[in-house]
Amino acid sequence: MSDIFAMQRANGDWFALDHHGHLRVPLFHSVQDAMIARLRNFGLLLFKPVMIDARFLKEVLPVAGQDEVDFCMVNDPYLSLKRGSLMERPELALLIRPDEPQSIESKDR
Repeated sequence: MSDIFAMQRANGDWFALDHHGHLRVPLFHSVQDAMIARLRNFGLLLFKPVMIDARFLKEVLPVAGQDEVDFCMVNDPYLSLKRGSLMERPELALLIRPDEPQSIESKDR
């Protein structure tokens, strides 16, 4: 299992950017990378890094009227949060739980 982090607010909301009409959740390789990005981006000040798990994939769903939520692995926290490697939901699920069969789907709203 890889340790991957996303930014979460105290009320449980996950940080996501609007990127060309899609929600994009930035992901980080470490707490340190997430904290560097937090210091460089004013919008992240109320968020803290949290290690993601299978439950994360069930919680992060598209908003009504949107197709899908994109995930982006931020390789360099000193650059823009929009720059990084795009990841599909099944690929992220495989990184989080490589030993389990992948049956994580988006819930219908």
